[in-house]
Amino acid sequence: MNTVAAIQMVSTPSVADNLATARRLIEQAVSAGAKLVLLPEYWAIMGLSDSDKVKVAEPLGSGPIQEFMSAMARQHGIWLLGGTLPLASDDPNKVVNTTLVYDSEGKHVGRYDKIHLFGFTKGTESYDESRTIVPGRNVGVVETPVGKVGMSVCYDLRFPELYRAMGPLSLIVVPAAFTYTTGRAHWEVLLRARAIENQCYVLAAAQGGEHVNGRRTWGHSMLIDPWGEIKTVLPEGEGVVHGEIDPVFMASVRESLPALKHRTM
Repeated sequence: MNTVAAIQMVSTPSVADNLATARRLIEQAVSAGAKLVLLPEYWAIMGLSDSDKVKVAEPLGSGPIQEFMSAMARQHGIWLLGGTLPLASDDPNKVVNTTLVYDSEGKHVGRYDKIHLFGFTKGTESYDESRTIVPGRNVGVVETPVGKVGMSVCYDLRFPELYRAMGPLSLIVVPAAFTYTTGRAHWEVLLRARAIENQCYVLAAAQGGEHVNGRRTWGHSMLIDPWGEIKTVLPEGEGVVHGEIDPVFMASVRESLPALKHRTM
């Protein structure tokens, strides 16, 4: 079995402050025995406005955010999945909302650009990620010591066909910044559904609290097993959830209920 961990943050407009918080929480995850650590969406910056992330966007392969992730992975000998960070795009007014993967030597070994961009309007609450983000186009998977990992981000969770396109997985990761409104209604049931229908573990790392910009995120970072059981959860605030990926249990679920083999489309 392998220990994995999800970090929950309440990120601020300050990249430096967020890096310091992430460092502390990564160290906490490592002390719990984690070999794979997942950061939340927007972990490096939750700006006062949506355009703030454009100002700190980094080219792939350089910049303080990527250097930090590489150093943390190498220093602690862990696989680090960097939630999302803003990478520069061809449009100077937009970024790519990207998950980067670093192996235990600090090497960049995987990437996923968020495909589905969140849009939501209800009363005075309104979000439109397409104003500042260029959508990704490619499914993201990476081979790790815990098995094949399928990458997704926040709003992707509502699109089950994305996960089917990944093939059989050991683990799905979902860094997120779900709003309080949508999170309270749908977060847990969607995460459990993805675990049940794909018969794999799901690790979700969330933003969880009141942010400087006035936004409130739902939190509830958690690890779910292939039977759909929640193994551990952190409702709100900064912290770490961790648990074991058990390939024997996953195999037993797939043997007793061979739904993946029964698929006809």
